[in-house]
Amino acid sequence: MQCVPRILRLKDLANEPENMNERSQENVGICGLSTLPEVEHFEKEASLPDKSRRPQSRSPSDMRDSSRDNMNAESSWEDIHKKLNVLKKLNVLRPTEMEQTRKIHQNDNPSGDRSTRHHHLMTTRELQLYWKEEKSKGKPVKLLFQIQSTRIAEDFLSKFVMYQIVIIKTGSFDGKKVFIERRYSDFERLHRNLLKDFKEEMEDVVFPKKLLMGNLSEEMIRKRMMALQDYLGEIYPIRCVRKSQKFIKFFIEPELEEGYCCIRGGQYGAAMRTFQQVIYLQEKLVEHCPTLMVPSLCALLICHRDMNESQMAYEVGMKAVELLEKHTTHRYYMPLLDTLISLAFKTGKEYTALREKVQINEMKVRRTFDYEIPTLKELVVQEYVKH
Repeated sequence: MQCVPRILRLKDLANEPENMNERSQENVGICGLSTLPEVEHFEKEASLPDKSRRPQSRSPSDMRDSSRDNMNAESSWEDIHKKLNVLKKLNVLRPTEMEQTRKIHQNDNPSGDRSTRHHHLMTTRELQLYWKEEKSKGKPVKLLFQIQSTRIAEDFLSKFVMYQIVIIKTGSFDGKKVFIERRYSDFERLHRNLLKDFKEEMEDVVFPKKLLMGNLSEEMIRKRMMALQDYLGEIYPIRCVRKSQKFIKFFIEPELEEGYCCIRGGQYGAAMRTFQQVIYLQEKLVEHCPTLMVPSLCALLICHRDMNESQMAYEVGMKAVELLEKHTTHRYYMPLLDTLISLAFKTGKEYTALREKVQINEMKVRRTFDYEIPTLKELVVQEYVKH
């Protein structure tokens, strides 16, 4: 279709709606919309100095003229909406574009004072560019892995290097920087396990070779720090790798084992510190599946409850139950609700809604499972039990 150089204005559309069907194919399809003359007047006026726009003294006639101008601005604003409706009926402006235009005008004048602010009507192309820019303002959130320090440890047989890994969430302020320690053999095990499932995806990933001698020298430790940091930076962008259980367990499994062992031994203070760190890590690693945080949150709840910190236990439990609202058959859901009802009663909080959830799901769970529903603590102490 050949584009006609004439720009179709909203004013023309409002005045001649009956002729639009004949001329829409000729004028509208490509050319779009232009800026209203009234708007250009407002913009020019807004660019003038304050003294030229608002005189110090005003005569009664000036006041009458100002009042009349305000009324004209009010009607002009209403005309914009009428003209938009005309465009919508004629399929010139899609409903989504019309809504976006309305929001833009609201943002230009949030106080609702239409007479004191200038307004403009964007073309369809300008709207597209505007919303594209708005969407691109948010920086993508990703993880940054840094190995900042090391220490030499030893067991009964040999000495080895522990690498301190700091996990930082980029794209926003991360006030929960956490670090873990892993040795070279842990990295090697991770790489070997990942290759079993993602050999093709990781064919270009370079893993630092193992050294039989000289691996405790300062120069070699420094080189390996950089190599292992680069390795994590290479595998994290691979989507299937970063969402795999093997990748996630590399960062949290030793700490989980330690935390559950402390709970079984009654060391709730140590367990609480460990699970708090694990939860910080999981918030960064399992955004694709937040329900993976539920067992850790429930373990932290048990620590607070058994240390007579009922208020903290209740708050942690409510975070966990929110993650399970769409997963009511989850094995932790019913025991968690029972525990929260008890905590709500103890702390004087409303528990009617929690009890209703239990009644709704109780029969469904009993039809699904033939065994007695365990308590929350029974579930927690059974986690990571080595047989």
